[in-house]
Amino acid sequence: MLRQYASVWRLPGAPVLLVVGVAARLGIGMISLSLLLLLQRTTGRYTEAALACSVYAIATAVASPVVGRLADRAGPAPVLLVTGVAHPITLLLLMFAGLRHAPLPLILVAATLAGATFPPLTAAVRGTWNALTADQPQVRMTALAAETALFEIVFVAGPMLVALCVALWQPSVALAAAAAITLVGTLTVARGRAIRSWRRHEDHAPARGLGPLRVPGFAALLVTAFGLGFAFGGTGVAVPAYATAHVSADPESVGGILLGIWGIGSAASGLWFGARHRVGARLGWMLTGVAASLAVLAAMPNAVALGAALIIGGATIAPTLTVQNSLVGAIVPRSMLNEAYTWLVTVSVAASATGVAVTGVVVDRAGGVMWAFLLGGAAVAAGAVVALLPRGSIARATAVAHSGDDIKAVV
Repeated sequence: MLRQYASVWRLPGAPVLLVVGVAARLGIGMISLSLLLLLQRTTGRYTEAALACSVYAIATAVASPVVGRLADRAGPAPVLLVTGVAHPITLLLLMFAGLRHAPLPLILVAATLAGATFPPLTAAVRGTWNALTADQPQVRMTALAAETALFEIVFVAGPMLVALCVALWQPSVALAAAAAITLVGTLTVARGRAIRSWRRHEDHAPARGLGPLRVPGFAALLVTAFGLGFAFGGTGVAVPAYATAHVSADPESVGGILLGIWGIGSAASGLWFGARHRVGARLGWMLTGVAASLAVLAAMPNAVALGAALIIGGATIAPTLTVQNSLVGAIVPRSMLNEAYTWLVTVSVAASATGVAVTGVVVDRAGGVMWAFLLGGAAVAAGAVVALLPRGSIARATAVAHSGDDIKAVV
């Protein structure tokens, strides 16, 4: 296993992508929570706080494809440099607006600016991995597996850092820390050797109109991303609801632990998967495994059993995301790769928000937690059906990837 990851580490600029590239995105796991706590503390209400968080998330989702297209045209480095400075500034403006008890419309404007300027780090990093390993499909799978597994740290360490800042100081410190981490991390990545190595290809054709959405197979991949995002968002609600219903002592902490266990299982399996070089893995069957792992949760009789099922089921997640990210890099022309990955993020975020909203309604009903788990499984299963269509573009793309040919020749 170490030999495969050593080959990734030796790629030009890889240490910065693997270490700083993950640390720079800690804000993803910090900003919404710290903003929610800050505004709830200053206004005394969750309604306004939740609205500001929603506006921030929507602005990020809407602006991401536009920023991604700019990165495809001008290169990721200049876009990261500009957004890497603009985003922390707008975050601090948002923080001061909250601390000064500014009117809600002003807070929402600041939240919109902060969300719209979030650096496209995930797209830039994954696009760079594809560029660095253009002629090494085996190394590409290992690199993307490492990226996917390490990215899980963001969702574990981010909330922990917020909790630490709140315990020692206050939520505004957590928001300021997120701004500082994003600033330093993004600028470091942007100035790194890997990102600066971006060059426009001779056959570079700038995206126009719908861009990567017109690439055969990409829309189908977005369907699978929506199913996964819906399930992840919904499970983030269903697991704490399960803990509340089945655990009498400190159910909030138990719910958090259960979700952490889920993430650990995913990260561990992602690292294992990346060392196995399974370039020809079928996305459809892997999605089927994720769907089954979610449906099984509905039958768990207690929190211990649910924890065991989560850590085992979590092992299906990172490998599935790795294959999905790899197929994006294989199907989409390099001239549209940053935008394509931002579309993947946008759809995932929108689907997660939808899953949270729908699941919140479901778990409030009698027996709703069981149905919430089944609903998440069904959403992923729908994506699996799309991926498994015998004549579908995803199936053709996977077949060509397995043969080692250029996937773009068949899409």
